[in-house]
Amino acid sequence: MANWHIIDLVTEDKEAVAQTATLLFEGFKTHWANAWPSLTDALAEVKLSLEEDRISRIAIDENHQVLGWIGGISHYDGNVWELHPLVVRSDWQKQGIGKALVTDLEAQVKQRGGITLWVGTDDEDGMTSLANIDLYPNVFEHLANIKNLHGHPYEFYQKIGFVIVGVMPDANGWGKPDIYMAKRVK
Repeated sequence: MANWHIIDLVTEDKEAVAQTATLLFEGFKTHWANAWPSLTDALAEVKLSLEEDRISRIAIDENHQVLGWIGGISHYDGNVWELHPLVVRSDWQKQGIGKALVTDLEAQVKQRGGITLWVGTDDEDGMTSLANIDLYPNVFEHLANIKNLHGHPYEFYQKIGFVIVGVMPDANGWGKPDIYMAKRVK
């Protein structure tokens, strides 16, 4: 197993910025193609993450190859931070990088006085039982009975302490909800 660690992504490291944009584009194109439909869109998102009021961290190996990326956006006067986004290179998934990036983000948020970390995890292509149905008028009933049909990441977040706190029906079009999850920063 290769050695890797987590560092800040910085504007001056143009190679890491470019690798991160490619990772974002490639990582989301299968299930969330509308998130960053081009490499140019992904690069714009990465550059946004480098603004002063944000957190942008990458996992890199000993050759300075980007293996994963996580971002954080402050809300509610810094009490709440949004995890946006999280992506791990496909050949490095299920090796602890995603969990380590989230744990690292939690520490960064705590240092800044944050209390809660939240994430929106979209279902645009029928990965859960919440997709392709009309969630109204029984939104909470559907949410209470959620099922993971095709490897949706909400279960990853549950395993690391997040709980489902809500859903936005039709966030990405009819039958394409955004599942909201959160956890207290410890």
